[in-house]
Amino acid sequence: MKRPAYVTDKALKQFIKNALEEDIQDGDHSTLSTIPKDLEQKAKLLVKQDCIIAGVELAKIIFKTFDKSLKVETFVKDGDAVKIGDIAFIVTGNARSILSTERLVLNCMQRMSGIATLTHDWDSRLIGTKTKLLDTRKTTPNFRICEKWAVAIGGGTNHRYGLYDMIMLKDNHIDYNGSITNAVKMAKDYIKKHKKKLKIEVETRNLEEVQEAINAKVDRIMLDNMDVATMKKAVKMVNGSCETEASGGITRDQLKEIASTGVTYISAGALTHSAENMDLSLKAIK
Repeated sequence: MKRPAYVTDKALKQFIKNALEEDIQDGDHSTLSTIPKDLEQKAKLLVKQDCIIAGVELAKIIFKTFDKSLKVETFVKDGDAVKIGDIAFIVTGNARSILSTERLVLNCMQRMSGIATLTHDWDSRLIGTKTKLLDTRKTTPNFRICEKWAVAIGGGTNHRYGLYDMIMLKDNHIDYNGSITNAVKMAKDYIKKHKKKLKIEVETRNLEEVQEAINAKVDRIMLDNMDVATMKKAVKMVNGSCETEASGGITRDQLKEIASTGVTYISAGALTHSAENMDLSLKAIK
């Protein structure tokens, strides 16, 4: 699949550089002390748990970043459903390079595959509806690029990537500012002054705030921790004048019922903060 826009070569290079420095520091001494410098070997990525595989492309980039001479033969692609015993890829080349990158590749792929698998499961509950599943910023610091990429691989839709690419006025912004009306006005003035192209989303907690957000003419209204009956009323009030997003403690079992209200999006932090890592292993081929 095509990489999301935020998965740039520059961002990946920085992520991989930092991750390798964290792990290796002044040397992988276990490998340096036991593996001959010029030894050539192979290893296979073995799937040990049924899942939606994610991180295959990233693994190739990690290997090549560390050692351009490593060769990776892939048998699956990101987003494929894989079974126990499947081989995702075989990496061939310098044994030291394979061993020194093994843990970074596995950490990324196990985490990403867990998120992609959970996202795919949740997203399948929305088949037949027009509602899209969103992630949130509830991600692991310095690992967001991988976690949000995994959501996209699993079939979900990314919300804003960070604080810089959308204005989201949440409860604290509104409470500090005094009202939705004031906060939105200031946000619009800011956008105009700084010549930014940013959409404005407002978090609402009740129908009175929904009406205030409608009057303020925002791009998206978040319906935070509302019950289904209230969401239905809110969507009816909005009447297509802007996008709507259901959020707050969403569970898998609620997805279809929430989608039936007609909301544009359902966002769930659980996609990234509650996914189980999948069991994958890099095994030497003798």
